[in-house]
Amino acid sequence: MNYLRTLILASELQTFKPYEFNPTWQILLGFFIVLTLLLFSNLLRRVIPFLKRSLLPVSFIAGAIGLGLKVAFQYSELAISGATLVTNNFTSMLQVLTYHALAIGFISLGLKIIDKQRQKNKELGRDSLKGGLIIIATYLIQAIVGVVITIVFSLVFDVVSPFAGVLLPMGFGQGPGQAMNIGGIFQDSGGFASGLDFGISVSTLGFLSAAVGGVIYLNYAAKKGYVKRRDEDDITPTSNELVEKHGEIPLSESIDKLTLQIALVAFTYFLTFGLMFGLHKLLELTGVPFLSVNVVGLIYGFNFIFAAMFAMLVKKIIAKLHTKKVIKRQYINNFMLDRIAGVAFDIMIIASIMAIDIRNLSDPGLLITLAVMALIGAFVTYFYVMYVARKAFPTYKHQAFVTFYGNLTGTASDGIALLREIDPLFKTPSADTLVYGSTVAIGLGFPVLLITGYIYKDYEMGLASTSLWVSLGIMVLYFIAINIAFFFVLKHQKKKALQEVEEVSEK
Repeated sequence: MNYLRTLILASELQTFKPYEFNPTWQILLGFFIVLTLLLFSNLLRRVIPFLKRSLLPVSFIAGAIGLGLKVAFQYSELAISGATLVTNNFTSMLQVLTYHALAIGFISLGLKIIDKQRQKNKELGRDSLKGGLIIIATYLIQAIVGVVITIVFSLVFDVVSPFAGVLLPMGFGQGPGQAMNIGGIFQDSGGFASGLDFGISVSTLGFLSAAVGGVIYLNYAAKKGYVKRRDEDDITPTSNELVEKHGEIPLSESIDKLTLQIALVAFTYFLTFGLMFGLHKLLELTGVPFLSVNVVGLIYGFNFIFAAMFAMLVKKIIAKLHTKKVIKRQYINNFMLDRIAGVAFDIMIIASIMAIDIRNLSDPGLLITLAVMALIGAFVTYFYVMYVARKAFPTYKHQAFVTFYGNLTGTASDGIALLREIDPLFKTPSADTLVYGSTVAIGLGFPVLLITGYIYKDYEMGLASTSLWVSLGIMVLYFIAINIAFFFVLKHQKKKALQEVEEVSEK
């Protein structure tokens, strides 16, 4: 918050002096450091065999190196002599990058046009529903396991909040941006002093889980002959059609095509900010502390949801204008939006890991809880996803497992990275199932996000908290309901498939 106040005060200055180290330079310096680390880490991953085989994302390696450098600086003589303020401001700037990169990534993915032929694919629709149910069920089992663990450890360590375990699905399933948002809410409004850094640390350990568990399974499946791993230097063929399809605007005319995609993302985020700011001011007018503080915190914490909603709205409006012939050509390009999302998520991962303040996690109780929760969470996720993936997608069970496991411990990009090791040309429907399954999961997963805004309400009461036990009970019941729905869908689809076979044989 001090960093944001500095930015506001700087904006009120009458003159801009570029030779002074002002907040403008701090923002640029942050970008320079993050992207330079990305380049350096990419080089390391190419030349060090261990990193090359590990499947760790370059952005994860960059974040880990950046965090190490930051910690070394904090505990150096420079920090002691007065540079601590610079480090704190830099950490705040990294948190700002993480927060906004999450929303920008969701907007970029939300603006993408879904192919009409794929929309009509019944099999993809069925698999997407199963994929969505798997994602939500995994979030829930992660949350249940996490909360049970933190309840137990809160009996031993005073620094551990019993509701902190709900950060496990936020860090593993949702990624660093959401883990930081919810962790920040817990820190500001829930009395969990290390909430923000705890949440980001969970997501960091999630990336390790994705890489370690994914590599172990890939090597096992390849050894058994179930799949064949691709060579690291294999090139996936692409087409110019990805960049410039028929009916779209050209790559460059009066405005560059990439510039236009960035402008659409920025416009959508501007609308998102307008809604959040408007709701913020309306709630302040009520004069009710709970609404003007707690609910406002949730609104800004869920910026990515509002961003995704506006992205779909903007996409609908553009499609309508195109149908009405008001717009003659297609302005949205999926390939470039994917690249914008990729940049946003890479920056988010690096910034989020570097934003961890080790000093806030120095207590042994926090470290032990974090390690145990991440380890058990990884094992539970691994075996649960393996079980349901084999049930749901028998024809491509290995590809589906690595895709969903990577996504539910790291990010979607980790799931795709694991998939590319055994299916570089995306011959199986795994990638599409993940993408469209995630869309299904948005609606089904909203109750989980609501629980994160309720579970800490009676935090002063500790284990006597009503909100804690009610939230845990709701999650258990919802997990059971989702699994019942999952197996009902499996049974229904199996019955329908048999009927279709019988009809074909009769003909």
